[in-house]
Amino acid sequence: ILISLVVWALELAFPWRKNQAVFRKDFWLDTFYMFFNFFLLNLIVLIALSNTTEQLLNDILNLVGLTVQDFQLFDINSMPYWARLLIFFVVIDFVQWFTHVTLHKYPFLWNFHKVHHSVKEMGFAAHLRYHWMEPVVYKSFKYIPLAIMGGFTAQDVAVVHFFNIVIGHLNHANIGWDYGPLKYILNNPKMHIWHHAKELPEERKRGVNFGITLSVWDYLFKTNYIPHNGRDIELGFDDEDSFPKDFIGQELYPLHKKN
Repeated sequence: ILISLVVWALELAFPWRKNQAVFRKDFWLDTFYMFFNFFLLNLIVLIALSNTTEQLLNDILNLVGLTVQDFQLFDINSMPYWARLLIFFVVIDFVQWFTHVTLHKYPFLWNFHKVHHSVKEMGFAAHLRYHWMEPVVYKSFKYIPLAIMGGFTAQDVAVVHFFNIVIGHLNHANIGWDYGPLKYILNNPKMHIWHHAKELPEERKRGVNFGITLSVWDYLFKTNYIPHNGRDIELGFDDEDSFPKDFIGQELYPLHKKN
């Protein structure tokens, strides 16, 4: 909540789109998504999912006489704190970048991800407008590399998690920042708005600028795209006219949409 209030204050103090209302289009819908996804979903679903994924992986490996520890390349907890935190952050961010690309690549997953891309005016709370199925996919992808590297402390997770929340809020905020030379390392509002662009070149239709916190993956894998200042570009996707505008409709949409 504190992060949200601070970033919202920055939006009001340094607005990029000066004609955008303080309570922009779908502000309250995004606020509801923020509380539903960040608090209710994280506390109930994702804790259970993490335990279930761990048990499922262990059960599968046990069938062939193996355990997760057999694949552990190194014990990250034996490293200095700064190195452990850096490795954790970089690995998590790459896995999230790869997962994000996957959400755009496959129609079945894209139908879930459309919820996030239904944002028509960017603001900090748009960061947490997503279908509940998305974190299920993200968490499933993240578990295996983390298991291979060894355990992490709750403090490691908290530090990285809240840093990612800050960058994610800023990326979606009505702020025209790119962080100067750091734009090649950190995702930023001027880069991320193109990820939400409705109109993209034909060869880029699957999406651009997939970075979550780091932009470096997009530059390395040539998925970066910032053709010009994107302050006033239209956001959304091609068939958005048939996409529900309410929370329940958006949650049910992927379940009956033909892929």
